[in-house]
Amino acid sequence: MPASSQPAIAVTGLRKSFGDHVVLDGLDLTVPRGTVFSLLGANGAGKTTTVRILSTLISADDGSARVDGHDVAREPDAVRAAIGVTGQFSAVDNLLTGEENLLLMADLHHLPRGEGRRRAARLLEQFDLAEARRKPAATYSGGMRRRLDLAMTLIGDPRVIFLDEPTTGLDPRSRRSVWQLIRDLVAGGVTIFLTTQYLEEADELADRIAVLDSGRLVAEGTPDELKRRIPGGHVRLRFADAQGLDVARRVLDQTAPDNDALALRVPGDGSLRSLKTLIDRLDAHAVEVDELSVHTPDLDDVFLALTEKVTPR
Repeated sequence: MPASSQPAIAVTGLRKSFGDHVVLDGLDLTVPRGTVFSLLGANGAGKTTTVRILSTLISADDGSARVDGHDVAREPDAVRAAIGVTGQFSAVDNLLTGEENLLLMADLHHLPRGEGRRRAARLLEQFDLAEARRKPAATYSGGMRRRLDLAMTLIGDPRVIFLDEPTTGLDPRSRRSVWQLIRDLVAGGVTIFLTTQYLEEADELADRIAVLDSGRLVAEGTPDELKRRIPGGHVRLRFADAQGLDVARRVLDQTAPDNDALALRVPGDGSLRSLKTLIDRLDAHAVEVDELSVHTPDLDDVFLALTEKVTPR
């Protein structure tokens, strides 16, 4: 299979225990190239262990994993050459300037001096750090430090990047700046494997999301697919007068009216098919609707429902 048609990450039956504690229990994952894949789970669910195995920091007890077409266990050097890792805690050296941090990373990647300087200059411009390139990193704001940390990850031109909690502690403006940088990287063909405690972040960035619970995959899909699995989705219809509301109540099933607001709540999963069925039924009875809005559970609802623990009585 040509490298370009292989998934960026392929995991089959991955298992890992520490003593008697099972951390990963037969994990299967496939991450297409040029996408953002987000792994969600409570503390201790196995997210960090997964990233550590895929980035060759620790070995699995069983199963197989390939990153950028290379076997993690048998070809660790090839995997390391293809990836970048940005952890929750910054790898920036506060005593060095932004430019010096990048040049140090270039040296660690054994880049020729001229090439290292060219890449550092390009990344400083790309990450809006050119004006601060000769200032000590200790003087950088949290957002600037995170951008520098990402730039340092990119100095080796990785094809797959593992981002562990990339915006923890950042203010909303800095978070959105990092989000845009991630989108730009993916648009350029990079694959992002994202772990985050911010469900809004996964919803905003991820093409696909997997939910881990006690080392097992309990759900996977697009954000919208996962939301449709949870009860509580509905369509809210608002009418110009009480007559329209009454007709709609007779036409539709299982509705919850709000007479004061001339509105009707209709259960639905938010899919285009169910929405089309609803609109066709209203149209067939010539029911005029002033306003229609679709409401689906958010990822917080999904996460809580999928990872809910039953407490023994």
